[in-house]
Amino acid sequence: MEWVLVVLVVLAVVAFVVIRRRDRQLQAERAAAELEPVKKLAFEDVTALGVELQDLDLELAGRPLDVGANADYQRALDSYESAKTAADAITRPEQVQDVTKILDDGRYAMACVQARVAGDPLPTRRPPCFFDPRHGLSVADVPFSPSGGAERQVPACALDAERVRAGADPDIRQVMVGTRRVPYWEGGRAYRPYAAGYFGGFGPLDWIFMGFMFEGMGDGLGGLAAGMGDGLGDLAGGIGDGIGDIGSGIGDVFDGFDF
Repeated sequence: MEWVLVVLVVLAVVAFVVIRRRDRQLQAERAAAELEPVKKLAFEDVTALGVELQDLDLELAGRPLDVGANADYQRALDSYESAKTAADAITRPEQVQDVTKILDDGRYAMACVQARVAGDPLPTRRPPCFFDPRHGLSVADVPFSPSGGAERQVPACALDAERVRAGADPDIRQVMVGTRRVPYWEGGRAYRPYAAGYFGGFGPLDWIFMGFMFEGMGDGLGGLAAGMGDGLGDLAGGIGDGIGDIGSGIGDVFDGFDF
């Protein structure tokens, strides 16, 4: 009966290969689904910077720029081009961090141009607005609590700082999780690199974002769990199909022998 053991071992190896292949396929599909909305978010931010540069160009029309303003303006233009190139090259969520860091540098360069033209001191390098980094440099820290989370001081642009102090809701960047729109910090792990590029260079702010992300998971986990459920269902179905095929193969093998 040694041949029976050999057949069973071969079939076990085949089963392992089939299941592993199916698992890798599902992982690749989930990674692609996870990347798509974050990549779209990065492209939206690149487009927003392009629009801001057009507005700045109109604002500066006919006004002479000194050497410093010219250098800052060129740096803003270079940041926009670099961000477009980096966004086109995104294949993993972690690479979004490169794009948002470049965008933050570009917006600071634009703020420097505006300050030089107005004859004001160069702005202090502050993080962007926490509620929506497209709002540009923050001007103050304001207290804010995510749903069900502890209060923290977060950087805010002038308009959002005014809203928070008046007891109104800030203008928060929303993303889709499943069928619901949630703040980007509740979007799940794929959105962490997006925030890290904007806030990672400011030390403790990265930990602030992490705290917000995990506290917001009560809302965000609904969509995440649904996605995981679908993925696990597909995996189980694939394993079941693979085992069914293997079982049929075993039956065919044994049918071929006269005991």
